[in-house]
Amino acid sequence: MQTARQKAREKTMAIYAVDFDNTLAVTRFPEIVGPKAKVVAAVKMLKANGHKIILWTSRAGKDLKDAVEWCTEQGIIFDAVNEPLPEQMDRWGMTQEKFMRIST
Repeated sequence: MQTARQKAREKTMAIYAVDFDNTLAVTRFPEIVGPKAKVVAAVKMLKANGHKIILWTSRAGKDLKDAVEWCTEQGIIFDAVNEPLPEQMDRWGMTQEKFMRIST
């Protein structure tokens, strides 16, 4: 059973989508040069405070895998990568298939 504090936190929880290249990291695509320390710290703070974080980037394949691994090494774990959260899909009445058709 949830406490009143947990319920209040859920109501104030936000969803943030962040880009990778030159937002979380300084890059010379596809090279990852280093972290943007203030942005990395802010994303980690948001996650620690119960907010949801989505990595939304144009990277794909190996470049995407490298970016996600790099973020994990920085201590950032995403709730989703390049797609909405399941609760967003439910709220919008969409399936993943329908979302992919309209987003491409």
